[in-house]
Amino acid sequence: MYATNYHRASSVADAVHLKGASDESKYVSGGMTLIPTMKQRLAAPSDLVDLRHIAEMKGITVSGGSVRIGAATTHAEVAQSSDIKAACPALAHLASLIGDPHVRHMGTIGGSIANNDPAADYPSAMLALAATIVTDRREIAADDFFTGLFETALADDEIVVAVTFRPPERAGYCKFPNPASRYAMTGVFVAKGTDGVRVGVTGAGADGVFRHAAMEAALASDFSPQAIASVTTDPSDLLSDIHGSAEYRANLVTVMARRAVAAA
Repeated sequence: MYATNYHRASSVADAVHLKGASDESKYVSGGMTLIPTMKQRLAAPSDLVDLRHIAEMKGITVSGGSVRIGAATTHAEVAQSSDIKAACPALAHLASLIGDPHVRHMGTIGGSIANNDPAADYPSAMLALAATIVTDRREIAADDFFTGLFETALADDEIVVAVTFRPPERAGYCKFPNPASRYAMTGVFVAKGTDGVRVGVTGAGADGVFRHAAMEAALASDFSPQAIASVTTDPSDLLSDIHGSAEYRANLVTVMARRAVAAA
């Protein structure tokens, strides 16, 4: 690892100030992706600005028909939250499947969605729940936030401070994990709310997380696993690698979606 300067920000404003002091600085939260990348010398930020201890970015609030999760809230806290289990048990289940105990107690929801790894779990939930990504300067609909592999609508110095969403009437998540990393080879989050049915797919798309319009249409008229049994996914739009071909992932999308609906 190359030498770097570490800064623990005390507030969002402090974090912005610290990052602005260097052109080659990076924000870090749990560090589940950035730190290993630095260890391999594939990244060499001059400064790291730690967001994980900012009080205003932590905590879970369920109030007035809305759920708000601070960006510095860990996966373990989401998984164990009685409020999340009551408002959206599928999201607590999703968080419980991420990585291993070390990852779940260090990694944060904000870091996960800001990094937008194509095999991460949370992006599919954000799309399916029609979540709003709250930053230090604006609010971004999940549909507009995820823009490609490891790409988001965030500006370079913009910070995700929270995510908000309305609790769904029902929701389910199922993934086929890579046995080594626990990343999703394919994961599907299905949610039914007052605005209809939304289906988010992670781990499979060649351009990252995406919504499955055909499944949404089928489930809108019949919310059952059988309704999507014959719905196919075009493999030309999917990833193909040493872990699984595009055709294999296309089949997994259907299998995981049916299981997610059954769980919902």
